[in-house]
Amino acid sequence: MDYYDTVKRAADAIRMRLTGVPRVAIVLGSGLGEFANRLQGSITVPYGDLPDWPASRIVGHEGRLVVGGVQGRLIAALSGRCHAYEGYDLKTVAFAVRAMGLLGVKVLILTNAAGGVNTGFSPGVLMVIDDHINLIGGNPLVGANDDRLGSRFPDMTDIYSRRLRAIADEAGRACGVTLSHGVYAGLLGPSYETPAEIRYLRAIGADAVGMSTVPEAIAARHMGIEVLGISCITNMAAGVLPQPLDHAEVLETARRVRDQFIMLLGGIVERL
Repeated sequence: MDYYDTVKRAADAIRMRLTGVPRVAIVLGSGLGEFANRLQGSITVPYGDLPDWPASRIVGHEGRLVVGGVQGRLIAALSGRCHAYEGYDLKTVAFAVRAMGLLGVKVLILTNAAGGVNTGFSPGVLMVIDDHINLIGGNPLVGANDDRLGSRFPDMTDIYSRRLRAIADEAGRACGVTLSHGVYAGLLGPSYETPAEIRYLRAIGADAVGMSTVPEAIAARHMGIEVLGISCITNMAAGVLPQPLDHAEVLETARRVRDQFIMLLGGIVERL
């Protein structure tokens, strides 16, 4: 099987389990998987039950697909994602997003836990991603292009939809959740960045930094899927505060803002 056929097989395996096709998919980042538990009338499929589906082995990423209702709309929630730093190539990192596209998803909401580069941020801030800087060292579109997935040179001018960003702002105001906006820098990881690297990222215009999202957003736009990105600033990046970085802090901050995050996502889905 080629890449397209492998992804299609996974999408078909999902379709066989559903009675309807979700038009919205949400990828839930580190510590944010609780949203999937709130879906109404949900069907849960462990990633291990889907053919060729890559699974994350990182704490805070559960590894399950949950399809259910939010505000009367059927959505797919991907609780957990795989990362390039686990040894996956970027085509594999984009596999789940590709499967969602072949399933029929038209809107993709990408969420992540990120470090705050902007010194005006504090842990717990929710940042709408206006743009990104790809410093991962690769691109999921490298190699022969398959026209069934998208064009050879897709435009990335509005990789994060202006329409969806405006909807997120409206939803935030309606539910009393204050949102920031900024640029997300994607790095390979798994080590956290050095203070010098954070100063560099700040100098080139980054507001937050993480180890995901960028390949997924590129692959989604390649397929014509509309993308919204939201970062939960779970810690301040290296050198901002006089303390070491710890993944436990990431999970704890995500847990603390969980209810705000869930309320915001519900408000966004309601307005789509």
